[in-house]
Amino acid sequence: MYTHAITRKPGKNFGDGITTANLSSPSYELISDQHKEYIAALRSIGLEVIVLDAHPDYPDAYFVEDTAVVIPQAAVITNPGADTRKGEVDSIELVLSGYRKIRRIRAPGTLDGGDVLIAADHCFIGISDRTNSEGAEQLGLILEQSGYKWTPIPVTGGLHLKSGVNYIGMNTLLLTREFAARGEFDEFTKIVIDEEEEIAANTLWVNDTLLIPEGFPKTKERLEILGIPIIELDVSEAQKMDGGLTCMSIRF
Repeated sequence: MYTHAITRKPGKNFGDGITTANLSSPSYELISDQHKEYIAALRSIGLEVIVLDAHPDYPDAYFVEDTAVVIPQAAVITNPGADTRKGEVDSIELVLSGYRKIRRIRAPGTLDGGDVLIAADHCFIGISDRTNSEGAEQLGLILEQSGYKWTPIPVTGGLHLKSGVNYIGMNTLLLTREFAARGEFDEFTKIVIDEEEEIAANTLWVNDTLLIPEGFPKTKERLEILGIPIIELDVSEAQKMDGGLTCMSIRF
């Protein structure tokens, strides 16, 4: 069970971050309201939420998950793949150093936390535009030292691995058709998302509760069959910046 989460308030320049979504510009007022609802949801399932102030020098800093990977034995500070985001890690390291031993991903390795999917004792690391093989191997070595297995997964669609596949407990993955076809995931039960709702793959399982994005009825219906408590949240503004529910916190 998780006990803590780190989040960061969105800055007024939130919309100046990196995005490939080709959607309308995000609303600062709306993302601020959605952020409060997200925090409330995390607190409702037993997490102590650490809320950091906005980081005006880094408009993407709201997506804190990319800056660290936390396991019981260590907090691994990443080396984000986008040059404009590398400075985000310093303030996250300061917080996590109070809870975990710090390890780091070193250049030339790059790693975004959004490419790291932990399913029980198996970690899948996406090789993407933001995470390279060197970064994955560095994290993999740290994970092996802590008893985890790990597997690299090429990411050919979407920004990060967790844009298209997430672990939702009970040895089950929620994933897009592209990832469902990969043999590396054959040990899991798969819930495959319809093509028109693929953005709903970014669903967050925390403390036996599913946080799911609002507005995807087919996916919600399939998840309800599992009998897991569900909290539906509007993350429209994060989605405009290539983000989603997993990106908005670091859980540990």
